Amino acid sequence: MLFFLISCLSFLLLYKSLALKSILSCLNEMILFTALFWRELTGLFVQLRSGSHCSTSTQSRISSAMSFKKKILSKVENVEEDVNFSILDLPELALECILEKLPPAGLCTMAGVCTSLRDRCRSDHLWEKHMKKKWGRVVGHAAFREWKWFIASRKDSGASGGGQSKGWIASLSCVWPVSWLKLKMDSSSSKPRNRLPVDSIMSWYLSLESSKFWFPAQVYNRENGHVGFMLSCYDAELSYDCCTDTFHARYPPHGQRTMVEEKGVKWERLRAPPVDTPAHELYISDCLNDLRPGDHIEIQWRRSKENPYGWWYGVVGHLESCEGNEHLCRCHNSDTVKLEFNHYTPGSRWRQTTLNRKHHWEEGNEADGFYGGVRKLHNKEEIAVWKRLWPTEVLE
Repeated sequence: MLFFLISCLSFLLLYKSLALKSILSCLNEMILFTALFWRELTGLFVQLRSGSHCSTSTQSRISSAMSFKKKILSKVENVEEDVNFSILDLPELALECILEKLPPAGLCTMAGVCTSLRDRCRSDHLWEKHMKKKWGRVVGHAAFREWKWFIASRKDSGASGGGQSKGWIASLSCVWPVSWLKLKMDSSSSKPRNRLPVDSIMSWYLSLESSKFWFPAQVYNRENGHVGFMLSCYDAELSYDCCTDTFHARYPPHGQRTMVEEKGVKWERLRAPPVDTPAHELYISDCLNDLRPGDHIEIQWRRSKENPYGWWYGVVGHLESCEGNEHLCRCHNSDTVKLEFNHYTPGSRWRQTTLNRKHHWEEGNEADGFYGGVRKLHNKEEIAVWKRLWPTEVLE
């Protein structure tokens, strides 16, 4: 009950114009209701035990309860006349705890109350939690670098003014009430100091939400699960659509092919790039000597020298000279590593390939494509994602 009362008090402090009068009034009603409830419940229990109906004692209890209510109301009215309480009068720790519990929309609302709350609600440490919770899985180091370049160009061009901020408000209005987004960032602001700092985490969060910032990430099973890209993951530029809670992907062009775009990409098909190697560069493998049959891997593959690499899921298999007995297996002593892609039918030229542990670089040809660097998967969640994406039918 104490936790319930504290939660209600925090809510009322934030959304009832920060005035104690309405808070005390509601609090009074809750206290009165609780007291009356337990009084009557006790009385009913006694009646049930004695087998009696409504009696004089019951009426006296009700009269006593009404008198109790009048006393409380009288005391509250006296307090209301003497006290004018603000949320800023709370202890520093209590105020900080309240702000930490607010969602992004609530922080935006509070930032419009006054200068003191505006500065508090824009602080990076409050927005780091929201940034990590929503964007941590899809925004990585590459996206952070892009963001730094993005804000540097905005500073140089003076784009940190009202035009950009208006765009944010227009984009976010479909999911957040416009009143939540009036952060004094628009061009009508007469004081530049009121504008949201362009290099703040709050600014980065709102830029991602507003679809104004395209960031690099990787997409599983690109082009709506095109059969030629099953169990692969390719680099793309992503833009968030807050109205549908999905993403718009742009895949870089290669060879004679134009840029490919895909809409409606869901969160579960995205990840932050696990390595910093660009899509057109070979990843230097550091796990070849550790590979054993049964290990899960990702390997770079591209159709031709002009194409970017994608990451393809596979497992390490047993060599033909090995019977597959775990206790007798000596595959790890061989310089040759066999990789299997079991989502392809047996006999398919895409079913398996071999690499040299000691001298592996890029291997392949124009007919079968080119195999690049290898990553050994240690994270169970990474492996689980690939298994969830497994095709319903074996591929040719």
